[in-house]
Amino acid sequence: MQHSKVIAENIYRETFGRYYEQFQIGDVYQHRPGRTITETDNTWFTLLTMNTHPMHFDRQYAKHSEFGQCLVVSPLTVALMVGMSVSDVSQKAVANLGWREIRLTAPLFVGDTLYAESEVISKRESQSRRDAGIVVVKTIGKQQAGTVVCEFERTMLIARQGHSIEDKAGY
Repeated sequence: MQHSKVIAENIYRETFGRYYEQFQIGDVYQHRPGRTITETDNTWFTLLTMNTHPMHFDRQYAKHSEFGQCLVVSPLTVALMVGMSVSDVSQKAVANLGWREIRLTAPLFVGDTLYAESEVISKRESQSRRDAGIVVVKTIGKQQAGTVVCEFERTMLIARQGHSIEDKAGY
Protein backbone atom coordinates (compact mmCIF):
# COMPACT_ATOMS: atom_id res chain seq x y z
CA MET A 1 0.00 0.00 0.00
CA GLN A 2 1.68 3.16 -1.17
CA HIS A 3 1.03 6.57 0.30
CA SER A 4 2.70 9.92 0.12
CA LYS A 5 3.66 11.81 3.23
CA VAL A 6 3.83 15.59 3.06
CA ILE A 7 7.31 16.68 4.14
CA ALA A 8 7.02 20.37 3.30
CA GLU A 9 5.21 22.53 0.78
CA ASN A 10 5.43 20.75 -2.60
CA ILE A 11 7.64 17.98 -1.13
CA TYR A 12 6.33 14.42 -0.69
CA ARG A 13 7.91 11.16 0.38
CA GLU A 14 6.64 7.70 -0.56
CA THR A 15 5.60 5.47 2.28
CA PHE A 16 4.56 1.83 2.06
CA GLY A 17 2.80 -0.78 4.09
CA ARG A 18 -0.09 -1.03 6.48
CA TYR A 19 -0.32 -0.51 10.20
CA TYR A 20 -1.98 -3.19 12.31
CA GLU A 21 -5.22 -1.17 12.44
CA GLN A 22 -5.49 -1.13 8.64
CA PHE A 23 -5.72 -4.92 8.22
CA GLN A 24 -9.21 -6.37 7.89
CA ILE A 25 -9.94 -10.10 7.96
CA GLY A 26 -10.98 -11.24 4.49
CA ASP A 27 -9.17 -8.48 2.59
CA VAL A 28 -7.11 -9.78 -0.35
CA TYR A 29 -4.07 -7.91 -1.67
CA GLN A 30 -2.93 -8.76 -5.19
CA HIS A 31 0.81 -8.17 -5.30
CA ARG A 32 2.18 -6.59 -8.46
CA PRO A 33 4.29 -6.62 -10.50
CA GLY A 34 4.73 -10.31 -11.18
CA ARG A 35 8.18 -11.80 -11.65
CA THR A 36 9.36 -13.82 -14.65
CA ILE A 37 11.90 -16.37 -13.47
CA THR A 38 15.14 -16.52 -15.48
CA GLU A 39 17.65 -19.33 -15.68
CA THR A 40 20.17 -17.05 -13.96
CA ASP A 41 17.75 -16.45 -11.05
CA ASN A 42 17.26 -20.17 -10.60
CA THR A 43 20.94 -21.10 -10.92
CA TRP A 44 22.17 -18.35 -8.59
CA PHE A 45 19.60 -19.12 -5.92
CA THR A 46 20.38 -22.83 -6.19
CA LEU A 47 24.09 -22.15 -5.76
CA LEU A 48 23.62 -19.57 -2.99
CA THR A 49 21.60 -22.05 -0.97
CA MET A 50 24.01 -24.94 -1.73
CA ASN A 51 21.22 -27.03 -3.21
CA THR A 52 23.05 -29.61 -5.29
CA HIS A 53 20.03 -31.41 -6.75
CA PRO A 54 20.55 -31.48 -10.53
CA MET A 55 16.81 -30.98 -11.23
CA HIS A 56 17.45 -27.26 -10.73
CA PHE A 57 20.50 -26.67 -12.95
CA ASP A 58 21.35 -29.69 -15.13
CA ARG A 59 19.20 -29.65 -18.30
CA GLN A 60 20.39 -33.06 -19.47
CA TYR A 61 19.48 -34.64 -16.15
CA ALA A 62 16.14 -32.82 -15.91
CA LYS A 63 15.01 -33.70 -19.43
CA HIS A 64 14.78 -37.36 -18.31
CA SER A 65 12.41 -36.45 -15.45
CA GLU A 66 8.62 -36.45 -15.63
CA PHE A 67 8.81 -32.68 -16.19
CA GLY A 68 11.31 -32.79 -19.06
CA GLN A 69 13.04 -29.64 -17.86
CA CYS A 70 14.63 -27.99 -14.84
CA LEU A 71 12.39 -26.97 -11.97
CA VAL A 72 12.65 -23.61 -10.24
CA VAL A 73 14.12 -24.32 -6.81
CA SER A 74 11.23 -24.12 -4.34
CA PRO A 75 12.81 -21.79 -1.75
CA LEU A 76 13.17 -19.22 -4.55
CA THR A 77 9.44 -19.43 -5.19
CA VAL A 78 8.70 -18.83 -1.49
CA ALA A 79 11.27 -16.01 -1.26
CA LEU A 80 9.82 -14.22 -4.29
CA MET A 81 6.28 -14.51 -2.95
CA VAL A 82 7.38 -13.07 0.40
CA GLY A 83 9.23 -10.26 -1.37
CA MET A 84 6.24 -9.45 -3.58
CA SER A 85 4.05 -9.14 -0.49
CA VAL A 86 6.25 -6.80 1.54
CA SER A 87 4.76 -3.48 0.43
CA ASP A 88 1.24 -4.77 1.12
CA VAL A 89 1.60 -6.84 4.28
CA SER A 90 4.94 -6.53 6.04
CA GLN A 91 6.52 -3.16 5.29
CA LYS A 92 5.60 -2.07 8.81
CA ALA A 93 6.42 -5.43 10.43
CA VAL A 94 8.38 -5.46 13.64
CA ALA A 95 9.18 -9.14 13.02
CA ASN A 96 8.22 -12.18 11.02
CA LEU A 97 7.00 -14.74 13.52
CA GLY A 98 6.81 -17.73 11.21
CA TRP A 99 5.52 -19.55 8.18
CA ARG A 100 3.15 -22.51 8.27
CA GLU A 101 1.76 -24.99 5.84
CA ILE A 102 4.11 -24.23 2.96
CA ARG A 103 2.74 -26.27 0.08
CA LEU A 104 4.18 -26.59 -3.39
CA THR A 105 1.18 -27.59 -5.49
CA ALA A 106 2.53 -27.47 -9.06
CA PRO A 107 5.93 -27.07 -10.71
CA LEU A 108 7.35 -23.68 -11.66
CA PHE A 109 9.76 -23.50 -14.59
CA VAL A 110 12.29 -21.03 -15.93
CA GLY A 111 10.36 -18.59 -18.12
CA ASP A 112 7.20 -18.76 -15.99
CA THR A 113 5.89 -15.55 -14.47
CA LEU A 114 4.97 -15.76 -10.80
CA TYR A 115 2.14 -13.67 -9.31
CA ALA A 116 1.08 -13.63 -5.66
CA GLU A 117 -1.79 -12.49 -3.50
CA SER A 118 -2.35 -12.49 0.24
CA GLU A 119 -5.59 -12.79 2.21
CA VAL A 120 -5.80 -11.60 5.81
CA ILE A 121 -7.04 -14.64 7.73
CA SER A 122 -6.66 -13.43 11.32
CA LYS A 123 -5.43 -10.60 13.48
CA ARG A 124 -5.22 -9.99 17.19
CA GLU A 125 -3.63 -7.58 19.58
CA SER A 126 -0.26 -8.63 20.93
CA GLN A 127 -0.39 -9.65 24.59
CA SER A 128 3.22 -8.62 25.20
CA ARG A 129 3.60 -5.57 22.91
CA ARG A 130 1.12 -2.71 23.20
CA ASP A 131 2.71 -1.03 20.17
CA ALA A 132 1.94 -3.91 17.76
CA GLY A 133 -0.52 -6.60 16.75
CA ILE A 134 -0.27 -10.03 15.19
CA VAL A 135 -1.52 -10.51 11.63
CA VAL A 136 -1.74 -13.81 9.75
CA VAL A 137 -2.06 -13.91 5.97
CA LYS A 138 -2.41 -16.76 3.50
CA THR A 139 -0.28 -16.09 0.43
CA ILE A 140 -0.94 -17.89 -2.84
CA GLY A 141 1.46 -17.93 -5.80
CA LYS A 142 0.20 -18.57 -9.31
CA GLN A 143 2.00 -18.84 -12.62
CA GLN A 144 0.88 -16.89 -15.69
CA ALA A 145 -1.91 -19.33 -16.65
CA GLY A 146 -3.40 -19.12 -13.15
CA THR A 147 -2.14 -22.48 -11.86
CA VAL A 148 -1.43 -22.32 -8.12
CA VAL A 149 2.22 -23.28 -7.58
CA CYS A 150 2.70 -22.46 -3.89
CA GLU A 151 0.80 -21.35 -0.83
CA PHE A 152 1.63 -20.69 2.79
CA GLU A 153 0.50 -18.88 5.92
CA ARG A 154 2.70 -16.15 7.32
CA THR A 155 2.46 -14.64 10.81
CA MET A 156 3.85 -11.17 11.47
CA LEU A 157 4.08 -8.71 14.33
CA ILE A 158 2.87 -5.44 12.78
CA ALA A 159 3.39 -1.99 14.27
CA ARG A 160 0.39 0.05 15.34
CA GLN A 161 -0.05 3.53 13.93
CA GLY A 162 2.56 5.88 15.33
CA HIS A 163 4.88 3.04 16.40
CA SER A 164 6.68 1.92 13.23
CA ILE A 165 10.38 2.51 12.66
CA GLU A 166 9.41 5.12 10.05
CA ASP A 167 7.36 6.96 12.68
CA LYS A 168 10.12 6.81 15.29
CA ALA A 169 12.89 7.79 12.90
CA GLY A 170 10.93 10.54 11.17
CA TYR A 171 10.89 8.81 7.80
